[in-house]
Amino acid sequence: MIAAIILGVVFGYAFPESAIKMKPLGDAFINLIKMMIAPIIFCTIVSGVAGMGSMRQVGRVGIKALLCFEVITTFALVIGLILVEIFRPGSNLNIEAAKVDINVVKQTLEHSPTGGSTVDFFMHIIPSTLIGAFSSGEILQVLLVAILFAASLPSMPERNRVQILTFLDICSHILFKIVDFITKLAPIGAFGAMAFTVGKFGISSLRDLGELVGVFYLTCVLFIIIAMWPLMRFYCRLSLWKFLMFIREEIFIVLGTSSSESVLPRLMEKLEILGCSKPVVGMVVPTGYSFNLVGSSIYFTMGALFIAYATHTPITLTQELTLLGVLLIASKGAAGVSGSAFIVLAATLSYMKMMPQQNLDTGLALIFAVDRFMSTGRAITNLIGNGITTIVVAQWENSLDRKLALKELEEGSPDL
Repeated sequence: MIAAIILGVVFGYAFPESAIKMKPLGDAFINLIKMMIAPIIFCTIVSGVAGMGSMRQVGRVGIKALLCFEVITTFALVIGLILVEIFRPGSNLNIEAAKVDINVVKQTLEHSPTGGSTVDFFMHIIPSTLIGAFSSGEILQVLLVAILFAASLPSMPERNRVQILTFLDICSHILFKIVDFITKLAPIGAFGAMAFTVGKFGISSLRDLGELVGVFYLTCVLFIIIAMWPLMRFYCRLSLWKFLMFIREEIFIVLGTSSSESVLPRLMEKLEILGCSKPVVGMVVPTGYSFNLVGSSIYFTMGALFIAYATHTPITLTQELTLLGVLLIASKGAAGVSGSAFIVLAATLSYMKMMPQQNLDTGLALIFAVDRFMSTGRAITNLIGNGITTIVVAQWENSLDRKLALKELEEGSPDL
């Protein structure tokens, strides 16, 4: 993976026109993984919910997970706001000298779905058809269908219920084995994605707006240290560093593909190996991919204020606090797919009308130039945040085998 990423960067820099044509390699790998997500989530959640024994326990785990998501994403938004106020990236940027292509941003937004209202978001969770939830690949829709399916199982005769759960368990093992096969192609996908990124946007775009990218990555690192480390060290009594080593393969895959969805099945599998109960993993991880996007939350506050600084648009404290509240809701609608956070940011700022449209378009164009580089940081932070949150909920629910967790962390990343 490391060699593929480095080779992709070098190839993209040396042969940009040819590197752009490598994009299908990265897209193909991500699509192969995404096609496995819906059936894996369905099998895992049905087996997990059925194993809980009662819907009351399902509701309790769900409430605890959502509470953790809300607290952690709020903290991510706040720390992003604080650090961007300290470093004020973009305040010294010469807009006239910057290469701003507003038309490219407008075309991107026109061909991308926008957030809509909160009601629209929750209505979208309900699929138009039962099969539609699986064909569209919407995680929350699959989650809803799986919970309803599992809730209906107790009404069946014991013999039939056991047969269905046995069948789903066998299917789950087969699906995870397919994912293992697909993951062997990760270096090829990482090479294609990195080559395309550098060839298309160029390292120069990263240099021109390096202050924003640098502050963003610094904020992500500080968030993991300030927020995640105490949870792991004092609440779960586990080593954060050893956990990062435990999921290092997944981190490198996300580094190459800029998509946290590319490792969703593997993350679920590794958390179960670590000692988190299957029901908790099945409930928390898929939900976290829509409700616990901490990396995206940091990006939202940083991106919004960067535009204000870069375009010299005055923003009051009241507007900043209002922005935090709106982004707290908007962040829940950002999918864990590369590039979606930029769409949510653009839609939110357009809705709030905090700055003139010309300034907004100019600022969005500046961010768009380096969004792909920031997307990688968002995805990695989202991955780490969801993994640690799942461990916290498992500990809270007394569903974490700490002895097994300590043993696995000492041994390092398992060979899947």
